[in-house]
Amino acid sequence: MTTAVLERPPETTAASQEVIRRARRRRRLRRVGLNGVAVFVVQSPNPTFLPFPGTLENFRKVFERPYFWDALRTSLIVTLSVVVIAVFVAFLTAVALARFHFFGRKALIIAVIVVQMVPQEALIISLFKVLDGWKLTNTIIGLSLTYIMFVLPFTIWVLRGFVGNIPRELEEAAIVDGATRLRAFFTITFPLVAPGLVATGVFAFIQAWNDFLFALVIMNRPENQTLPVWVQAFNEGAKGTDWGGVMAGSTIMAIPVIIFFLLVQRWVAGGLTAGAVKG
Repeated sequence: MTTAVLERPPETTAASQEVIRRARRRRRLRRVGLNGVAVFVVQSPNPTFLPFPGTLENFRKVFERPYFWDALRTSLIVTLSVVVIAVFVAFLTAVALARFHFFGRKALIIAVIVVQMVPQEALIISLFKVLDGWKLTNTIIGLSLTYIMFVLPFTIWVLRGFVGNIPRELEEAAIVDGATRLRAFFTITFPLVAPGLVATGVFAFIQAWNDFLFALVIMNRPENQTLPVWVQAFNEGAKGTDWGGVMAGSTIMAIPVIIFFLLVQRWVAGGLTAGAVKG
């Protein structure tokens, strides 16, 4: 009994060797490039890799500068208010658009899309006039309403996809088992929409916390400014910009966003994609 020996076709062997040669050539070129960069850095006069000796003087200037704590308090109150109210209203609106058919439903969906296309700069003058007429300039309520107005279209659109992805049969099965429609919704649908609520909450948080334009126009008194507007105080005109203070203030501004994201990050990954496609 003879044993057949399978051999690779010559063409396959040659192609594999060519792939190996190309990979080796890329690694060699990458190594040469990195070595060249290293030589350039080492030969530069007085290279500095780490800022030694370090200092916390810039952070001290931030904490001691006037109105810092007022700006921090205003930013926190406005941002948390926007997140809670915007997500709640967007959730109810998304449920209405995804679960019920009513007159004007399509028009509302189109309006949500169109509003997102309008640049914020085009509305700033009329918005200021309206808020000034209502005596809401330099108030937390006025700024919060402004942010909610611009955050809602996106959050409604995203949450509508989440609610639409949840089969109606789940709620109907709970109702058949004796649950009311409201109980079926909060025990079946609401937990499944939680990732979407977290994702839109993160978006609302970042938008409200980092906004500069509306806060600059609406909160024009120093004691009412938010942190992004307050940081510009380190631009001292003819004296120049205190970049150390700017970076220290920006670092402090980033800390709440990082903390908030770390608390909810396990829900964000699924939340960003689960509502994108309706199956």
